[in-house]
Amino acid sequence: MAELRTGIYPGTFDPVTNGHLDVIARAARLVDRLVVGVAINAGKGPLFPLDERVELVRAETDPIAAAAGSEIVVVPFTGLLIDFARQSGARMIIRGLRAVSDFDYEFQMAGMNHRLAPDVETVFLMASETNQFISSRFVKEVATLGGDVSSFVPKLTLDRTLARVRNRKDAAE
Repeated sequence: MAELRTGIYPGTFDPVTNGHLDVIARAARLVDRLVVGVAINAGKGPLFPLDERVELVRAETDPIAAAAGSEIVVVPFTGLLIDFARQSGARMIIRGLRAVSDFDYEFQMAGMNHRLAPDVETVFLMASETNQFISSRFVKEVATLGGDVSSFVPKLTLDRTLARVRNRKDAAE
């Protein structure tokens, strides 16, 4: 019996965007099992706590897994990405690229990861043209300033993001 092709797609997903989901859907067609690693990154000052980010990514990826016919597992992680890849049984790290500005950082990261684990490949997926400009950071900023982010995030995430932004504003007043 052939070994399952497992890939990981890491990120903070704060919040999960349509761009993330696009990469997840495309990655799910490349592997038998996709592990979406939700990074613990307190340094970025997350809008959502880790458990809620994991919950949102699971809810938003369930339909993708059903459509792709592949397994998508969503788990939190901390530490080195390569260690997480090994723990997950992944031989592939999937990274999304939106623009040339992403490439420099991702190129360096891929080189470092390759040096640490030459048996784990990094695969880059270009963002679809409709998602190239979407980032979690911009979604949070636009939502905080009262802008419409409904075309950048799925419905459940939109509702939770707007509620979280409202709660922060109410707490600040």
